[in-house]
Amino acid sequence: MMLSSDWVQLRETQRDIGNCGVDIVDSYVSLTEISEYAAGVPEEMRRARLYPELPPSDKRAWCFYPMSKRGNPTQNWFTLDFDKRKDLMYEHGASGRKFAGRVLQVITGSTGIDDFEWGVTLFCVNPDDLKDVVYTMRFDIASAEYAEFGPFYSGVVGEIGEVVKLSV
Repeated sequence: MMLSSDWVQLRETQRDIGNCGVDIVDSYVSLTEISEYAAGVPEEMRRARLYPELPPSDKRAWCFYPMSKRGNPTQNWFTLDFDKRKDLMYEHGASGRKFAGRVLQVITGSTGIDDFEWGVTLFCVNPDDLKDVVYTMRFDIASAEYAEFGPFYSGVVGEIGEVVKLSV
């Protein structure tokens, strides 16, 4: 995972990695954002969403997955009125808040930038927590009826040498 406020720097780094002979098999680009459903969220929480401190020093296990909301004729998130969507996202957030302290969640937006609408990155101490939070939140109506998930990636935060050793 690469993080930067400079999109060109990210692309240059990706190019340089490829030029070193490393095959880049996938890539995903997304930006930190404040949800349209976050009206009334305290300023400190808004700043934490826009400028997360990554990686968290105490949470080395991570996973990432992209997702979108369904827009098909029978389950169309985009035809629900705003208040209904807000209620569903509140329920979804309430499920996530049960994992406060155990899981750090970073939601990034990618509408118009990549194949999915959002990127979800989770950090925790124990990999079991990754499984538990994803499993729990999939039962929320916002996910169960309206979400499309992309591939899941997981790993360990560490120094480059350590991560390479773990990857072999």
